[in-house]
Amino acid sequence: MDDEYPARQELRFLLGEIPEIEVVGEAATASEALALIRAVDYSLLFLDIEMPGLSGLELAKEINALPHPPYVVFVTAYDEYALKAFEVNAVDYLLKPIEPKRLKKTVEKVKKLIQENGLPKGEDAFNSYRLTGRLDRIPAEKGGKTVLVGEQDIIFAYTEQDYVYLKTYEDRYFTRFTLKELEARLNPTVFFRCHRCFIVNLQKVKEIIPFFNGTYTLVVEDKEKSEVPVSRAQAKKLRKILGL
Repeated sequence: MDDEYPARQELRFLLGEIPEIEVVGEAATASEALALIRAVDYSLLFLDIEMPGLSGLELAKEINALPHPPYVVFVTAYDEYALKAFEVNAVDYLLKPIEPKRLKKTVEKVKKLIQENGLPKGEDAFNSYRLTGRLDRIPAEKGGKTVLVGEQDIIFAYTEQDYVYLKTYEDRYFTRFTLKELEARLNPTVFFRCHRCFIVNLQKVKEIIPFFNGTYTLVVEDKEKSEVPVSRAQAKKLRKILGL
């Protein structure tokens, strides 16, 4: 969890270089992180300390109150919080900018803890890094509530009047992510940036209709049989992906 996207992106890249790690989620705020933690089993969390709202230290206290808290590693630019970090049962404390060798040592440390004590939530393999990178649920909002929308339920994402929405079969949800951030989070083998304002789930496309000047219109499998545009530049990529 880190409120700065570049910092999350960098950590996601470094973790992607470690074979044992599966990067499956991220959060930008403590409230978003808590919603994810309460909804999905997590083994290991990387938390920043200085955050808007609850700090990483305060969030760690909330996590420790859970029946089976995951392991926590702090990632921060400040060295003065190290003692407080270990007071809330942190496994390790990494300073930014993160050195790849130091990060690998942290992962080895967690692996050893898992071998000795088991996974915090009873998972049967060490394959979870849970708050930085891609996850299969996207936090969104509807009716004043935070909803975790499963990737498999997202038919397309789009911008409308400077806001970004997720469209499912019969609902739409507001999300605070940009389309660029969603593109980085969603499974790239399934989701395709077909237009500057749209990302589509290719598994939910029912028809491909040729349109003006080499573009396409995609008819998708939501309740309304919505039509999603494909720009001319992206139409070439789509043809290659589909073998057209």
